[in-house]
Amino acid sequence: MFTGIIEAVGHIETLLPKGDDIRLTVNVGKLDMSDVALGDSIATNGVCLTVTGFSDTHFCADVSPETIKKTGFAQYSAGGKVNLEKAMQANARLGGHIVSGHVDGVGVVDTITPIDRWLEIWITAPAELAKYIAQKGSITVDGVSLTVNEVDGSRFMLTLIPHTLQETIIGTYQVGSHVNLEVDLIARYLERLMLGEKAAESARSDISLDFLAEHGFLRK
Repeated sequence: MFTGIIEAVGHIETLLPKGDDIRLTVNVGKLDMSDVALGDSIATNGVCLTVTGFSDTHFCADVSPETIKKTGFAQYSAGGKVNLEKAMQANARLGGHIVSGHVDGVGVVDTITPIDRWLEIWITAPAELAKYIAQKGSITVDGVSLTVNEVDGSRFMLTLIPHTLQETIIGTYQVGSHVNLEVDLIARYLERLMLGEKAAESARSDISLDFLAEHGFLRK
């Protein structure tokens, strides 16, 4: 688990194809690697990755085809900056909110408006995530725990303070930038809980095109 409080900004050094997956090497910048071990988790732009090799300045991880498909990794390249956070310890402060490191979808930056030293950013989320995004609720954007200030359909607005802009990659966003989104974990559990006994029912449908044709709904 993570908190969404970014510890360092690193950059991608290599993206090496390994069949359908990718071997990733990240320069960790100022991230303290003294307590990192093989098999530990490091959130990289909000994606929980398992450390397969490391040094004081780098770590390696394998990125699966599913992760490439569901996150912004499909568009990443060598030299790109990434937000980094090590997995939280049980005795650490939960400064942001509970973050799993499992990205729910990719959003797109719509508008960026400077206001004094702040930025107001509107992001469009995938339509299927809109129900989980609430005004004054929490959302994770590229691994950063943020508060949703306004909601308009599947669009939501964030207000970024100077510290966040300085300590994360959000200050580099442009209109059209793709960002990893993770909705509030509690919202997902509440949705499941509200199903009640129906949660035990299979969502799989046995209706097929052959079934519809056999019962007169389609012409064979």
